[in-house]
Amino acid sequence: MRHGKKFNHLGRKTAHRKAMLSNMACSLVEHKRINTTVAKAKALRKFIEPLITKSKADTTHNRRTVFRYLRDKNAVTELFKEISVKVADRPGGYVRIIKLGNRQGDNAPMAMIELVDYNELYNPKGNQAKKSTRRSRRGGAKKAEAVAPVETKTSQEEE
Repeated sequence: MRHGKKFNHLGRKTAHRKAMLSNMACSLVEHKRINTTVAKAKALRKFIEPLITKSKADTTHNRRTVFRYLRDKNAVTELFKEISVKVADRPGGYVRIIKLGNRQGDNAPMAMIELVDYNELYNPKGNQAKKSTRRSRRGGAKKAEAVAPVETKTSQEEE
């Protein structure tokens, strides 16, 4: 029985799984997007998101903690210098998994995992197009009235 076993072992021993996730996380930090299977992408998301959260506070302790998982000095430097600046105001959800279909050879379900803030197609304006997460029933009508309607001339008025 698998009581209390909450993560996917990916059919590997512990050392192999940790090394694989570490290498995949380093590749994701370096390239900003990678293609892999859906199961590995989901496991990588659980692996990398806490590390990105740690990188928001640039302290020696956080750097050492992240280095313990990534084991790549260049990846840790890039994570703390570039990526943490872009995700500073984001409260989680740093990566996106997009399913791509099945692999040609063995029909394995494939996915692309990418850092959310580095995709220009989904958010072309960057952080300018932020949505408010708090919604109120009462506040909606006032905001609509506050915006003055733009008057346009019809073709009959112009003549």
